[in-house]
Amino acid sequence: METVFGARLYALVFIEHVNRRVHLAGVTAHPTGDWVVQQARNLVMDLGERMATVKFLIHDRDIKFTAAFDQVFLSQGCRIIRTPIRAPQANAICERWIGSARRECLDRLLILGERHCRAVLRTYADHYN
Repeated sequence: METVFGARLYALVFIEHVNRRVHLAGVTAHPTGDWVVQQARNLVMDLGERMATVKFLIHDRDIKFTAAFDQVFLSQGCRIIRTPIRAPQANAICERWIGSARRECLDRLLILGERHCRAVLRTYADHYN
């Protein structure tokens, strides 16, 4: 998504497939592998004992999803599933949520910056949940 000042922002979300609960991990202008790993660690800490119910992690083949990112979930007993190249239907639940968030929320607002985007997406995720 882009701000009114032209900066591009990226959001990382995790979705529990069993109940479709959305967890907004973070919003940044410069996503790196280290940032993504830290967001994964934060999610594991936030979920606490509920992490034991997580069986799989499905993600695409973006280079930001490093071996260290996968290791965070492997250490919790999760199996990593990488979607095929250019196959958004392989992770349809997440793709659908992202599309809905854009159409119903982000396309209707002028986003000012990271903090504003994070607040808007958190409010939308709370409404969705």
